[in-house]
Amino acid sequence: MQPSPTAHPMPVAHEMLHALAHNWWLILLKGICAIAFGVLALTWPGVTIFTLVLLYGVYALLDGIFALTAAATGNTPAPRWWLAVVGIIGIGAGILTFLWPNITAMVLLLLIACWAIATGIMEIVGAIRLRKEIDNEWLLGASGVVSVIFGLLLLSRPAAGALALITVIGAFAIVHGILLVWFSLRLRGHSDAVA
Repeated sequence: MQPSPTAHPMPVAHEMLHALAHNWWLILLKGICAIAFGVLALTWPGVTIFTLVLLYGVYALLDGIFALTAAATGNTPAPRWWLAVVGIIGIGAGILTFLWPNITAMVLLLLIACWAIATGIMEIVGAIRLRKEIDNEWLLGASGVVSVIFGLLLLSRPAAGALALITVIGAFAIVHGILLVWFSLRLRGHSDAVA
């Protein structure tokens, strides 16, 4: 006996798209925060390691809060696990930077690198799951790839230190933010079409 068509659950990728489209504005805010962090990192003359730590802590914390909020307010439960993981990682990284504001450049560098790789992998996974559900899902995937490459670059050059790589850190944040803003606007269009 075959179950009725209504008994089949909605595909996970479709559920993920619906949840992301519903919370497109959170991804937009996440992108804006990334761009703001990047601009501040690049234009703040004489930035100190302490200032960089605080900027990074605020950025990671806000990024984590936005991701957790998106996971908590989504309309479907299945796809939200990766948003929750990204949110927990971001909040954890932000809290660690505030608990130990005097950490060395090397520890900060490793923290930023690990966070970038972890969130990048989650964004790539999300893009792969969305590939048949939305046009331009590559924006989320590209954001993830940029994030992973950035993290690997930082891990490959630990002796350079965070301050020596401030241009790379700022440029990464701006590119990552632009991709997220672009993706969020595509999601908004999808949300409007569904509505």
